[in-house]
Amino acid sequence: MPFQELPSDVLEMLTKYAASPRLVAHLTIVHDVAITLMKQIDACWPLLDYDRDRVLIGAATHDVGKTVYPNELTGPGSQHEEIGLQLLLDSGFPETHARFARTHGQWGQEALVQLEDTLVAFADTIWKGKRNESLEQEIAQQIAKQGQEETWEVFMKLDDIACELAKDAHDRILWQGKYPL
Repeated sequence: MPFQELPSDVLEMLTKYAASPRLVAHLTIVHDVAITLMKQIDACWPLLDYDRDRVLIGAATHDVGKTVYPNELTGPGSQHEEIGLQLLLDSGFPETHARFARTHGQWGQEALVQLEDTLVAFADTIWKGKRNESLEQEIAQQIAKQGQEETWEVFMKLDDIACELAKDAHDRILWQGKYPL
């Protein structure tokens, strides 16, 4: 499967922290899914106001903390979230971009969850075909509020997007699995 390459500044940072090939593959996939997600969202809601660059950087960097906690690449854990935020800040990424290291897993606990936070979390969930109804409901509510649409109408369109993104999950999982931990 051909995937969009990660931004050069992200690749440099991942090299600096000795990211495993599997982690780079994972971030590449989530970044690529975020690109497709945004194209589909923009087609449905062309006037939606959100920061696409932040979503892309968030998708490309959200798991950088797994360079410190590599066991969380194949197993459960959230220690990578706070350390990832710090690694990104130490690497010169602004807080507005570094926040995704934390919010991709903790979006539901954020006092002011932003659409960008939920889109990164969604890309990190749907790449493997997993669905999260509360996350999708939050995204639908945010889009509906901005576009003055009914939430259920937005949710139906978002469900179609999710189904489309999920259909290639098996191939993505196999591709990621080719890379060593």
